[in-house]
Amino acid sequence: MSQAKTSIAHIDEGFDFLSFRIQRHRKRGTDKQYVYTYPSKPSMQAVLRKVKAISRQNIGHSLDELLTQLNWLMKGWANYFRHSAASASLNYLGYYTWHRVWRWIRRKHRRVPWKQLKRRYQGNQVGATWWPEHDGVRLFNPAKVEIVRYRYRGARIPNPWSERAQPAIG
Repeated sequence: MSQAKTSIAHIDEGFDFLSFRIQRHRKRGTDKQYVYTYPSKPSMQAVLRKVKAISRQNIGHSLDELLTQLNWLMKGWANYFRHSAASASLNYLGYYTWHRVWRWIRRKHRRVPWKQLKRRYQGNQVGATWWPEHDGVRLFNPAKVEIVRYRYRGARIPNPWSERAQPAIG
């Protein structure tokens, strides 16, 4: 093992592993403590830097090209972290990306009032919050990704004591 890469840490301090932060926290409203996995800060900063880099591209491109690139990035990141306690991180990623796209639209159309831009890029959505849409491509909302943490597997978990797994004696 490499001395530079190997460290021993207490579970209360936590550690980063494969872009996840693994740490024990007290569950809200109880005195019980559980081990939680959630996206690490370097991983979150990396995806935010990528969103920023994509959204700073040339404004000569169309909005659907920008949304396609951002959707590809966010879907992959959200699917990787959907088995952890990542709802707050996914909410923030959606919020940050929405603002970056909005700034990109405002930079592309400097002299158009925001109400016209909202009407133009809102699509068929009704309500206070809208997600940019152009030519059938809609900005992906990572906050809508279903978090699936502890799936019950029941009897499907193999173990050495089951009757099927015991070797024949004799």
